[in-house]
Amino acid sequence: MKWLQSREQRELVEQIKASRVRLYRLAFAWCHDAVLADDLAQEALTRGLSRLEQLRESARLMSWLFAILNRCWIDHLRTRREDLDDEVLAELPSDLPGPDSHAERQQTVNRVRAAVAVLPLGQRQVVTLVDLEDFSYAEVAEILAIPIGTVMSRLCRARGSLRGLLLEAPAAQQRLRSVK
Repeated sequence: MKWLQSREQRELVEQIKASRVRLYRLAFAWCHDAVLADDLAQEALTRGLSRLEQLRESARLMSWLFAILNRCWIDHLRTRREDLDDEVLAELPSDLPGPDSHAERQQTVNRVRAAVAVLPLGQRQVVTLVDLEDFSYAEVAEILAIPIGTVMSRLCRARGSLRGLLLEAPAAQQRLRSVK
């Protein structure tokens, strides 16, 4: 029985290590800083591996890891002494370059990233967890430690804001081109 338990633990450790890319991608979506995203993902992995015995259900591993990532993000914000009121906290736009002439797909990706970057933190977290990482509303509520109704309202506001930002961007670009 001891061998079986250690085999299960080894499998969980491998799954945790394999989740690094997803953790990084979400951290980057939240902070728009590659170095910080790497640090946050690494910290979440370290905490997850050191606290593996706290995981109650192995089927909920990803939710558990993303909850740890959320705690790492909040801890980082606290060290910067920022107000964590989700409706007031609005991060600066992304440092990523705007749409360029490489390809239409890259332009779309850049526009969406920039639009997500201007969302308030709470909305950005919810929209990335639901739409990018495919978590259910219940899982997002657990990860962020907020009520499911808050998840739904933030997601609705985030999607509405994104829709407005993405629909007005082409018109603004066309106006700029006509001035040239």
